[in-house]
Amino acid sequence: MDKLPGPLKDVVERLTRLPGIGPKSALRIGLHLLKLPQDSAQDFGRSIIELREKLCLCEECASLAESSPCPLCADPARHRDQLCLVADWDSLLSMEEMGLFRGRYLVLGGLLSPLDGVGPGSLEFGRLRRRLAGGEVSEVILALGATLESETTASYVKNMVEADFPQVAVSRLAQGIPMGAEVKYMDRETLRQSLLYRQKV
Repeated sequence: MDKLPGPLKDVVERLTRLPGIGPKSALRIGLHLLKLPQDSAQDFGRSIIELREKLCLCEECASLAESSPCPLCADPARHRDQLCLVADWDSLLSMEEMGLFRGRYLVLGGLLSPLDGVGPGSLEFGRLRRRLAGGEVSEVILALGATLESETTASYVKNMVEADFPQVAVSRLAQGIPMGAEVKYMDRETLRQSLLYRQKV
């Protein structure tokens, strides 16, 4: 990389700071950008600048939006009594793509991870408290995943809600054996979750 011309080296180094992009991929992307027509390259650069200038965090749910409140929070047809907690914005998008949930969201901005320095003060728990204190929410739905960090975050939220907002129910997405899978191929934790959150038939 040291032999690259300065401007290309600068672009490659910046690209390697993005998640999932190594030096070789960054060089391929940089060379591709170099081959773009001048106007296309300028449009691409402008779109990156506008990404920062034109997007904001929704004041209600902390998701990315062009305006605040975002279209989901401003939609009067959505139920105000159900609040789905997600770790990040792309999790919210995945939930919305299903088209089944008609409540509101709150994006925590990550998951608790003390070893990585992510404590309660780093996430949107203050915003969660304000939403719950408003009195409209009767159920908090945890859609946080099934990692150790997810479990830690879920436990923190559950304890907080039970202590300060006992009138609010806390539920979580079902976890366990996926459709089409066989028990003999499941890992121990998946089986544990399946047994723990079993359902009546």
